Amino acid sequence: MSFRDEYDGARALAQEALEREFTRQGLEEAMRYSLLAGGKRVRPVLTIKFCEAAGGRAEEALRLGCAIEMLHTYSLIHDDLPAMDNDDLRRGKPTNHKVFGECTAILAGDALQSAAFRTAAEAGLMFSRPEAGLEALRYFAEAAGEHGMCLGQYGDTTIPESERTAEILLRINDLKTGALLRAACVLGVLASKGNRPVGLDCVSAAEEYALNLGRAFQIKDDMLDAMSTDSELGKPVGSDLANGKATYMSILGAEKCAELVREYTERAKAALGKASWAGDAAFLFELADELAKRSS
Repeated sequence: MSFRDEYDGARALAQEALEREFTRQGLEEAMRYSLLAGGKRVRPVLTIKFCEAAGGRAEEALRLGCAIEMLHTYSLIHDDLPAMDNDDLRRGKPTNHKVFGECTAILAGDALQSAAFRTAAEAGLMFSRPEAGLEALRYFAEAAGEHGMCLGQYGDTTIPESERTAEILLRINDLKTGALLRAACVLGVLASKGNRPVGLDCVSAAEEYALNLGRAFQIKDDMLDAMSTDSELGKPVGSDLANGKATYMSILGAEKCAELVREYTERAKAALGKASWAGDAAFLFELADELAKRSS
C-alpha cells in the first residue's frame, strides 16, 4: 500500500468517527461546524499509525485520536477569537465566531474540550490493561493544560513581539503546537500498550519524533504564511506580517527556515530508529518528509 493510501485510510477512519459526533442543533451545531471544517487530520493519523507501529490495531487508537482532534479543534476556535489572533477564515471557511458569534464560539470550544476528555476516558475503559488508559488520560491532560498547550498560548499572547527571539518562539511553539503533536504520538503507543506489552523505548522515541516534527511543522507554517496564497492555505496569507507578529520567517529568513525544517525532519526520523517497533514504522518516516514539503 502506498503512503497516500495509508494516510487516506487512517484519515477516513478518523473522519467517519468524527462525523458521528454532535448531531443536534444549537451548541452541537457550532461544535460540529469547526470539527468537520476540513483539515489533514494529522493528529489522529499519528495516533493510529503509532499504535500500529507499536504492534496494535488502528481501531484501538481511534477514540484517542478523535479525542486529540476535538481538543485541537477547541484550541483553534479559541485561537481565532478577537482576544487572541482575531482571524476571519479557518480552512477556507469563516471562523466559528464569525458564524455563531463570540459567546457561542467560546462555549463550543469549552464543550469540545470536555467532550475530548470524555472520549479519552471512554477509550481507556476499553483497554484490557487499565493502567495504560490512566497513563493516556494523564498525558492527555498534561498536553492540554498549564504545562502544555495553554501555557504555550499564554506565552504567545503575553510576550511582546519586540522581545521575541527564535529561541523564545521555539519554547512557545514546543508547547502551543508541539504538546498536542506529542500527545497524538504517545497516545498511539499507549493505545497499543492498553492490550499488550510495549517497550519503554517506544514512548521516548514517539516523544522525540513528535518534538522535532512539531518544530518543523511550525516553521513550515510560518513559511507558508509568508509565501503561499489564500487559496492554497485556506486562510489569509501574510496575516502574521500584517499583525506585526514575530515569526521564524521575520527573524531568521526563508533560507534559514528551510534549513531548519530539513534538520528537524531528519531528527524526527532518526528518533524512530531508537526504538524496537513490533509493527511497521515506515509510514512515520514518510509522513515527516511529506509534512516538510507540504504547500498548505
